[in-house]
Amino acid sequence: MSYCLNSGCNKPQNPVGTNFCTSCGTKLLLKDRYRAIAPLGEGGFGKTFLAEDVDRLKAPCVIKQFLPVPEIQGNSAAMQKATQLFEQEARQLLQLGEQHPQIPSLFAYFEQDKRLYLVQQYIEGQELGQNLERQQAFTEEQIRDLLNDLLPVLQFVHEHQVIHRDIKPTNIIKRKRDGKFVLIDFGISKKLTVGTGLTKTGTKAGTEGYAPIEQFRSGKAYPASDLYSLGVTCIHLLTATKLDELYDPLEGCWLWKEHLREKGKNVSSQLSQVLDKLLKDYVKERYQSAAEVLKDLNAVSTPPPPKSQNWRCVHTLIGHSSWVRSIAISPNGQTLASGSNDKTIKLWQVDSGKLIHTLTGHSSWVRSIAISPDGQTLASGSGDSTIKLWQVDSGKLIRTFTGHSRWVHSVVFSPDGQTLASGSGDKTMKLWQVGSGKLIRDFTGHLDYIFSVAFSPDGQSLASCSQDYTIKLWQVGSGKLIQTLTGHLSRVYSVAFSPDGQTLASASGDKTIKIWHLETGKVIHSLTRYSNSVSSVAFSPDGQTLAGGSEDKTIKIWHSETGKLIYSLTGYSNSVCSVAFSPDGQALASGSEDKTIKIWQRD
Repeated sequence: MSYCLNSGCNKPQNPVGTNFCTSCGTKLLLKDRYRAIAPLGEGGFGKTFLAEDVDRLKAPCVIKQFLPVPEIQGNSAAMQKATQLFEQEARQLLQLGEQHPQIPSLFAYFEQDKRLYLVQQYIEGQELGQNLERQQAFTEEQIRDLLNDLLPVLQFVHEHQVIHRDIKPTNIIKRKRDGKFVLIDFGISKKLTVGTGLTKTGTKAGTEGYAPIEQFRSGKAYPASDLYSLGVTCIHLLTATKLDELYDPLEGCWLWKEHLREKGKNVSSQLSQVLDKLLKDYVKERYQSAAEVLKDLNAVSTPPPPKSQNWRCVHTLIGHSSWVRSIAISPNGQTLASGSNDKTIKLWQVDSGKLIHTLTGHSSWVRSIAISPDGQTLASGSGDSTIKLWQVDSGKLIRTFTGHSRWVHSVVFSPDGQTLASGSGDKTMKLWQVGSGKLIRDFTGHLDYIFSVAFSPDGQSLASCSQDYTIKLWQVGSGKLIQTLTGHLSRVYSVAFSPDGQTLASASGDKTIKIWHLETGKVIHSLTRYSNSVSSVAFSPDGQTLAGGSEDKTIKIWHSETGKLIYSLTGYSNSVCSVAFSPDGQALASGSEDKTIKIWQRD
């Protein structure tokens, strides 16, 4: 369909391929290349349309038409100011959108038929205002994700001496392709150096309810003004309650926490304090920069851990000539196995650190190893696309499984030891009979490499994670997909079930570990103290603690119920690739890109 941009047209919809409006005769192509398809929205200064660029294979874009409301059109001063604002939006998009991926880019700005237009990048996704229309309240986790994602964008904008001045849910889009939040509509933004505001011309500086008092009284705006509007946006999304019900004008305070409690909900004291400071009436009492908000939002106040939670390195095992990719400890806690990029598997004594066997046979790196529940068999997955089974005591090769067409990133035994699951770069997970090597079933559904697979403690479910940013849960018996967990903003490297099977932990390239409640599929905690990708995650046998190894060269120990950081282990000179607890939970083994293995003991 082609949509006529003549505001006086009675029948603006036209058939596909039409070049002139069949109703009013207006030319439908702007600049002979941009075709409006459907209206998206309307504001005080104009209308916005979904469009296509016929010169770029009909790539989607957005046309914004300058068409101010009659009240402004009848006021010459207001009209002049509105025209300046429209041109200013184009300039801001030109300056900011080319430099930041979470701000739309400007494609064109021009005049046609005595009307002004700007054409900008189309962001496919969902406006956050749509959540409010459906009364879908955000969780604390979602608010934290929003703040952590959008605050760096505001920091960038403010560092370029620009104040947005209209932060609200309808001006934030969650982009479909990567889940990032994009800030749109710079129509009333202004430079910090501009002194007086827009109130003199009768134009409104912001949206009532979201804008702080200084914007309406004096027309002045500061970085803290944008942060106030972001705070209002957060409490609106948290409560899904009308703004006029969230503010008490008699007391001059926000009532968002009261509304949450009425709905049986609450947020952490940390987030509550951050939001309250964002919402201060006086500019000087608010945060002065987005960086300050991020610091408080992600600060973790952890008292010195009790002595029982101190960890120390008791052995550093040297012998591999390349990265140590995978670690496993036998059920009796006496043997440690390691797989490496040097194409070998090594078996070590846990107590002494002495090398027992070196297993060779793979023609490429060994990405994953697992020891069977009876401790007699070891499985290894390799870049040579095969899986091999070995006798732990003798180191003898038992059999080789073939069937994957690309690297095998992960292998895991079922709790009864009768089956083996494998995940591969060929985007499939396979289930094998350990005794015969026969393929039982293929699991397909991921769109990219599968990095890790895990059995639930009862053996009835399998979890898999992928470079496609998702985690999938499957029924072992039928191969049916149970659910897909989304929320990570990068590839997911590792998954682990809690011993009670109620929760799942996942480690990702987005620098977080997430703990999921499996019955609801919701995130319970997002652990964010890493400065680089998290490569591996493991629960302790009692389920009370969680270990995560990262490319930032650390291993962090977390309390799994509260999400609090307990301890951070350092000492590696390169990324930590794998972590594994001993059966009694008193020891932890880890492998690194620095070619070493460390065994840590809890005092």
